[in-house]
Amino acid sequence: MSTPSRPLTGRQHSAQLTQGLIALFAFSCATIAANLYYAQPITELIAPALRMSAGTASLIVSLTQIGYALGLFFIVPLGDLLENRKLMIATAIVSIASLAGASVMHSSGGLLAMSLLIGFSSVAVQILIPLAAHLAPDHSRGRVVGTIMGGLLLGILLSRPLSSVVAGYFGWRFVFAAAAVLMTLVTAVLALTIPQHQPSHRATYFELIGSLLHLVRTTPVLRHRSVYQALMFASFSLFWTAVPIELTRHYGLSQSAIGLFALVGAIGATSAPVAGRLADAGHSTQATFIALIAGALSFAPALVHPAWGVYGLVVTGIVLDFAVQMNMVVGQREIYALPAASRNRLNALYMTSIFSGGAIGSAVASVLYEHGGWTLVASTATVFPVIAFVHFLAIGRPHALRRS
Repeated sequence: MSTPSRPLTGRQHSAQLTQGLIALFAFSCATIAANLYYAQPITELIAPALRMSAGTASLIVSLTQIGYALGLFFIVPLGDLLENRKLMIATAIVSIASLAGASVMHSSGGLLAMSLLIGFSSVAVQILIPLAAHLAPDHSRGRVVGTIMGGLLLGILLSRPLSSVVAGYFGWRFVFAAAAVLMTLVTAVLALTIPQHQPSHRATYFELIGSLLHLVRTTPVLRHRSVYQALMFASFSLFWTAVPIELTRHYGLSQSAIGLFALVGAIGATSAPVAGRLADAGHSTQATFIALIAGALSFAPALVHPAWGVYGLVVTGIVLDFAVQMNMVVGQREIYALPAASRNRLNALYMTSIFSGGAIGSAVASVLYEHGGWTLVASTATVFPVIAFVHFLAIGRPHALRRS
């Protein structure tokens, strides 16, 4: 494995990335990304313990998301300016402290502040992924990013059922405490293992932030890919926010059974390496076509044959996760092929757009369900990838063909 004593600059990276390091990056991304979602299924346990109203308890999740958005915009671009390993470790230390703080907080205000910091510091994952892309040779960058993104998605999908089970046995405080311990171990291993990378970009921080709008204006690939994945992630978040309500109210499933249902989404992570290999082979346009079509068709069981019941929801979960993951990896592969000096800022903009789409999907889920049940949820969730597909056919695909 690489050692931290060897700084990397320019394009000295072809021999730096081993299979062990790829596995470490994937596991680390899963661990860090999971921190964003541990609180979602346990707010009903936290609220009475800290005498919080239901509305105040919902802010735990909202502030975590807001913190993540702020971190994406203000911290991740620093990866184009500061030494990456130090930046990632410093951010991870804040994550450890905020998780530990959440585990011992006895006031609602304190826990809400820790939630904001947990989200803010979880952007360490978006420093690791561009670093891995820098270390990977051009011919295998898609495969490497796909493998690591598979780990990240697994962390997201497994965090909710894991949090529910652990909190049920040991209490909600133990969830945050255990996450802090796991983050400490992961950070220590990363500090001893990953190589340094000092960007060649020279600018002030404010010049760096000011350049974000310029990158949006001058990078069509970024704009198109951001639109596709923001819409796909809106559908993804809408489904996974609303489906527990449907499983509880319509099918009477217990919390444990819902946790098991959530595990089916982990199957979708298998599309990440496949998508990476397709992108490496020059088939990004075809992979995007498949992903957007699959996303639009994933809700067909609910709209065409509702009698399929839970089995239909399982099919939707697997196909939708497969499509979302494939489209994300292909998009990242294309963005990481752009000039390396802007890689962290491009990634920050891409992920901010994805997160914004996901936040919209989550925000409208319960409202849609209350007004029209699962049929309205499924119909709306179908519209998002359909819009993305129309954009792809009308604008994105012709642009991609001209570039090729």
